[in-house]
Amino acid sequence: LDNAFADTDFIAFCQRMADRLDQQTDFSFCAEPKLDGLAVSLLYRDGVFVRGATRGDGSSGEDITANLRTIGAIPLQLSGNDFPVILEVRGEVFMPTAGFEAMNRNAQAAGEKIFVNPRNAAAGSLRQLDSRITAQRPLSFYAYGVGLVDGGELPLKHADMLYRLRDWGLPVNPEMSVVCNVNGCVEYYEKLAQKRAGLAYDI
Repeated sequence: LDNAFADTDFIAFCQRMADRLDQQTDFSFCAEPKLDGLAVSLLYRDGVFVRGATRGDGSSGEDITANLRTIGAIPLQLSGNDFPVILEVRGEVFMPTAGFEAMNRNAQAAGEKIFVNPRNAAAGSLRQLDSRITAQRPLSFYAYGVGLVDGGELPLKHADMLYRLRDWGLPVNPEMSVVCNVNGCVEYYEKLAQKRAGLAYDI
């Protein structure tokens, strides 16, 4: 897991991957924007949302179940009936730009503290001790992966897994796309960079 700051970094990564796999054929990549929010883990048992936590230090996080229940984009019950008995969904809670700006305008008019940026606003909202306050905040959520899975199987390809999560009622980023090889990734990056200022959220 690493960052690439130039096309040459990414090209070198792809070459290392091809060499180590001894596979010079085409590679497909699942590409999506990195949201500037707060990573969370949602645990579903028999399709019912039972617990949610922050990522914390990677081993243990803060239990924020009550606050996550107030976010409309997070389903409390999965759709369908073909989901695993236990499914941990990983994703990002974020505050859309329009909601952030409206919230700050209202706070300023009321003489209250305003937030510096949407990420801080999202993090502060999820850490509220009173979930009624969280419920008033304009928060949203996109799923980007899974953790623990038991009593069922998920598709092997990452993009297919995201489509399956979407079928179960979990929102995934509409900018997600499957692209081919280095050129496809570079083209996706350039297109997203052009759209960045017009997106409804920070990346």
